[in-house]
Amino acid sequence: MAEQEEKKFSIQKIFCKDVSFETPNSPKIFTQKWQPEVDFNLGTHVEPIDDDVFEVAITVTVTVKIGDQVAYLAEVVQAGIFTLKGFTDAERGPLLGSYSPSALFPYAREAISDLVSKGGFPQLLLAPVNFDAVYAQHVQQQSAPNTVN
Repeated sequence: MAEQEEKKFSIQKIFCKDVSFETPNSPKIFTQKWQPEVDFNLGTHVEPIDDDVFEVAITVTVTVKIGDQVAYLAEVVQAGIFTLKGFTDAERGPLLGSYSPSALFPYAREAISDLVSKGGFPQLLLAPVNFDAVYAQHVQQQSAPNTVN
């Protein structure tokens, strides 16, 4: 009977891959009543680096408007290098699609908050994200049959 390889999950590095902050209507925007409309977008990307090593990146984009004017746009790509040894492809899916983004999100959330504060705007604290649900929805969309009308 062959020995089963020991499973190992580890984070090698967490890093900020890209940062952008724009305030296209400042300083005039600071004179307006602060009743913001917040648009939040989130994306994830997985890139194999080696046999058992992957880069996982999440992109967090926040656009805040007052009326039809953009107060600011903040975007952070937070990434990490993860080692996954001894896992089947089915086991890797949730680790790369849910667990790893969950580990990265607090860093991206902090970076967005810092950018917004340093830009002179009221603090923005993003709500936690349920990456298990996001991943489950992604899997469901991938397995749904494509229908053409």
